[in-house]
Amino acid sequence: MAEKKQKPAPKPKAKAKAEAKPKAEAAAQPKPEAKASAARQASPKLNVVSASGETVREIQLSPVVFAAKPGSHLVYEAVKQHRAGARRGTHMTKNRALVSGSGKKPWRQKGTGRARVGETRNPLWRHGGTVFGPVPRDYSYSMPRKARAAALRSALSQRVRDGALKVVEGFPLEAPKTKLLKGMLEQLGVAGKILLVEHEPGAALVLSGRNIPGLRIVDDSHLTVYDVLDCGTLLVSQEAVGKLEERLTP
Repeated sequence: MAEKKQKPAPKPKAKAKAEAKPKAEAAAQPKPEAKASAARQASPKLNVVSASGETVREIQLSPVVFAAKPGSHLVYEAVKQHRAGARRGTHMTKNRALVSGSGKKPWRQKGTGRARVGETRNPLWRHGGTVFGPVPRDYSYSMPRKARAAALRSALSQRVRDGALKVVEGFPLEAPKTKLLKGMLEQLGVAGKILLVEHEPGAALVLSGRNIPGLRIVDDSHLTVYDVLDCGTLLVSQEAVGKLEERLTP
């Protein structure tokens, strides 16, 4: 019987190359410390101002929430969903069953020389019913939760890049007084369309701001992409910033 040929042992050079490849890949990967330092550099910094407009401190915003990549399509879908939900959908037309008029046959079927017709509420006639007209309906639809969060992160990041976001230490109002809140806004140097975001805004703040033209006060949990984009200045309290970062961090 012929002896079986033994396979040659692998060359030491090939073995060394195979061992060196994983080491090279591991060396190419960035270290966790480098990732953390890069994230700190990318995270935006904003000044926290008091209600009187004085700079109190500087905070570092979360890069995941306030320095996200632009997602124009997600923002478009979020705005489209918001506007669809705001539609009343009360449009309606009268069909031949609802329109006013008699159901009597105007003339006999044959012998008159005129076209046959069954009733005066015929859609082909003047004052007749409408065929396939709009009916009351609900235009609202849902959007995936993760997609909504990503769209809000993209919108907030865009406002930070535009310089339209201001962080305020707080809005101290003990009693409802429109004059006091209006004075705060003047000291902060904001005008026009303003969106004020506060964590659980009190009754004094809500009542003080409802009579100021262009001002809208919302809770951070109810903040939408449409609200963020539909304003000239975004005033966010420091507490609301922390709550937004906690809620929107994936």
